[in-house]
Amino acid sequence: MVKKEIKAIVEGGNAKPMPPLGPALSAAKLNVGEVIKKINEATASFKGIKVPVVIRYEGQEYEIEVGVPPTAELIKKEIGIEKGSGAAGTEVAGDIPLEKIIEIAKSTYGKSEAKSIKARVKEILGTCLSMGVTVDGKNPREINVDAIEGL
Repeated sequence: MVKKEIKAIVEGGNAKPMPPLGPALSAAKLNVGEVIKKINEATASFKGIKVPVVIRYEGQEYEIEVGVPPTAELIKKEIGIEKGSGAAGTEVAGDIPLEKIIEIAKSTYGKSEAKSIKARVKEILGTCLSMGVTVDGKNPREINVDAIEGL
């Protein structure tokens, strides 16, 4: 028998048995309280960030897979902003150190489409650009990724 899936996006460490997750778990005849508790435990490190989860189940047996939060969410958490700039290019929403970008790149590398850490850093810089976030006070386009040691 093939396992079925329930996909949802929850706030890390704060999933609730409300629609759409609660009714989907109930319809699958899973223990809603138990599954929500395990999701909250599994996503606790992403507190305050929206994170994708997949619950795969067969009968009463289930497993929870936690995905990687969107890059923009990780950037917002790092610099403590609620949202990016509404006018990227003319308005700065915040500033992030290059070291934090490298940290995000390394922690999310295996779960992205990037072929290398360097490529993942470039993806994150592109997200910073579209959000109006500067990197070490510079426009993300000015960061020379090829000159970064150790990537």
